[in-house]
Amino acid sequence: MSVSAPPAAQRAAAPQMSTEKLFQPVRLGAYNLPHRIAMAPLTRSRARQPGNVPTLLNACYYAQRASAAVIISEATQVSMQGQGYAWTPGIHSREQVDGWRQVTAAVHAAGGLIFLQLWHVGRISHPALQPDHMLPVASSAIKPHGQAFIENEKGEGELVPFIAPRALQIEEMPYLVAQYTRGARNAMDAGFDGVEIHGANGYLPDQFISSSTNQRTDRYGGSIENRARLLMEVVETAIDIWGKDRVGVRLSPLGKANDISDSDPEATFGYIVGKLNDYQMAYLHVINPAAAQIENKMEPDPAAQRMLALIREKYRGTLMLAGGFDRDTAEAWLEQGKADLIAFGREFLANPDLPERFRRRAPLNAYDPSTYYGGGAKGYTDYPSLAQQHGEEPAPCVDESWR
Repeated sequence: MSVSAPPAAQRAAAPQMSTEKLFQPVRLGAYNLPHRIAMAPLTRSRARQPGNVPTLLNACYYAQRASAAVIISEATQVSMQGQGYAWTPGIHSREQVDGWRQVTAAVHAAGGLIFLQLWHVGRISHPALQPDHMLPVASSAIKPHGQAFIENEKGEGELVPFIAPRALQIEEMPYLVAQYTRGARNAMDAGFDGVEIHGANGYLPDQFISSSTNQRTDRYGGSIENRARLLMEVVETAIDIWGKDRVGVRLSPLGKANDISDSDPEATFGYIVGKLNDYQMAYLHVINPAAAQIENKMEPDPAAQRMLALIREKYRGTLMLAGGFDRDTAEAWLEQGKADLIAFGREFLANPDLPERFRRRAPLNAYDPSTYYGGGAKGYTDYPSLAQQHGEEPAPCVDESWR
């Protein structure tokens, strides 16, 4: 793949004639974005090469979607300890950095912008995925409900019950933050345009934040300020490396994923969002607490409405929302000032040229859930663009070198 095109960091927003908010430029930290349709992070479990190393197949996938205003990469573990699913990529080894460099070069050659999502799953793991088959770690030793996705002895994906994690000791916390520090530095070395800290969906920072999973009595437990401490320390180390205008954070207020809950979410996330606002980061990325209602064409429930209003009040920077949107609801929410960008997941998965399809109001490809996780090019790089459907360009790139 050619890498002769200028990097995304140098691109400027093109003049826009559209009166629709979706296609108007917006500022995201250090970058001028030409429109407001972002690609959400999507775990695809395609890092099948030994060592969880990205390959040219992954580079092809992301390059196909480079017309997104910004791509947020799939969640990427900052250490072996941080892995929670089979075949997810890491950012802690030299081989992984080299693999990701192929991806960023391909995205930049296609004129795109890509941030790496830094990830530590905490208790949402299994000894089969941990170094030396050790126990997963967490804020407290509380077993989650559900199952882990591991690679079995036959090399196949298998779901197995979670087990009880061990609680991190206070002496381990600096080392834990250092995993994110290394990940942020490696992301810069790999050519990314910024980093997003995954603080959502019941993973490790969320396990510290939420009252249901944090029973600590030290400086990382108890008060909201203490429970938010890990997230803030990770934000600060990322900003030290990248600068505040190339760092984002993802949160999931009112989220229930991975057996998470909080006794007073408005107080908890009101504090966290206000604190994040003070850092003047590139953006805040929130999983829409009203996603299910929006997707089903219903009014958000009162709790979701209050949370969304609270976040918009507390966070005065660039706000990205993800979850439940189609073209029309995204446009409506942008027009109403509820967000500055909308991130799409499954729609981008199946439609590599989603912004162009939205611009033309063209039909969307249907997504195939059976190919979401694991496998190769099928359901990954073989979704056609509009141009391909009209015979105007070659078939999508396909690479099977991971085999």
